[in-house]
Amino acid sequence: MNPHTKLISYLSLLLGTTITISSNHWMMAWTGLEINTLAIIPLISKSHHPRAIEATIKYFLVQATASTLMLFSSMTNAWLTGQWDITQLTHPASCLLLTTAIAMKLGLVPFHFWFPEVLQGSPMITALLLTTMMKFPPITILFMTSHTLNPTLLTSMAIA
Repeated sequence: MNPHTKLISYLSLLLGTTITISSNHWMMAWTGLEINTLAIIPLISKSHHPRAIEATIKYFLVQATASTLMLFSSMTNAWLTGQWDITQLTHPASCLLLTTAIAMKLGLVPFHFWFPEVLQGSPMITALLLTTMMKFPPITILFMTSHTLNPTLLTSMAIA
């Protein structure tokens, strides 16, 4: 991989993480998560091995689905309550969809089957990034909305 491409990917990871962690608006948080997803894809697929390409496709599909759910959750909440602020997630359906989206992004229990396969197809440094740095933005969103999320769903996911 070209050193400039690698540098741009790492800087984009930092930028996406910073945007998501520091945002108060749903669209900015979603933008930061998308920057992170698009920045890690070249790092996963850099070996050009069929297993790495498979891991890249699995990662992209799961993250795109989770991002779509998160965006739909925030749009539903904004439509029903008029609030785009992350801390003002009040509609129960939006809370349920956001909990599902964050669980998919983090690879939590009912949605965890993709994560070991992606780690197996990734280089070691990329797997380290996937297991640490790529978890900070969704966990931050989870903490910022923790007062409104469905406690029954969170408890059942924790028990499972």
